[in-house]
Amino acid sequence: MIRNIIFDFGAVLVDWNPKYLYAPYFNDEEKLNYFLETVCPYTWNTTVDAGRDTEEAMAERIALYPEWEKEILMYYRNWIGMMGNHIEGILDIVKALKEKGYRLYGLSNWSKETFPLIVDNYEVFTYLEGYVVSGFEGVKKPSPEIYQILLDRYQIKAEESIFIDDSPANIEAGEAQGIKGILFTDAESLKAQLESSHML
Repeated sequence: MIRNIIFDFGAVLVDWNPKYLYAPYFNDEEKLNYFLETVCPYTWNTTVDAGRDTEEAMAERIALYPEWEKEILMYYRNWIGMMGNHIEGILDIVKALKEKGYRLYGLSNWSKETFPLIVDNYEVFTYLEGYVVSGFEGVKKPSPEIYQILLDRYQIKAEESIFIDDSPANIEAGEAQGIKGILFTDAESLKAQLESSHML
């Protein structure tokens, strides 16, 4: 029997996209794409998800691209400018699951420095009994260790849990730990899957 629902955060509960900050700043699609694909790519951002200091991360990129210093410093110093709203439709699903008595948790790759800046800005986080954020643990998905941290910390059983994430690799890693996975694409599809499983 499923008792626990575990949610990823970015692109599942809340909308995060560097373009929200940089598109109006550059007002030039070519520059925007170059910056986010070469100067400050997503793979670079993921290094802080495992606990790396943001100032150290920015200093590394400034050393490589000194002509982009101002824009690189914006990345973490203006982080909130990258945040959007709740993912459309997700709040209603989370509320409905909570009302049905499921225990709700979070498991996210996120910087220990930037997550505290946004956690109080979104209602959806108030419905979670607890969460594990990679930046505080020094390990990130899809490492098996972070899934075990969540299970141990909140004394929940893998076989009684469902994990919802937008990354196939993260879903596969969770399933390897015995946690059933649902690959998130949008709230409407998630609702349909939960209804077909008689969870909603």
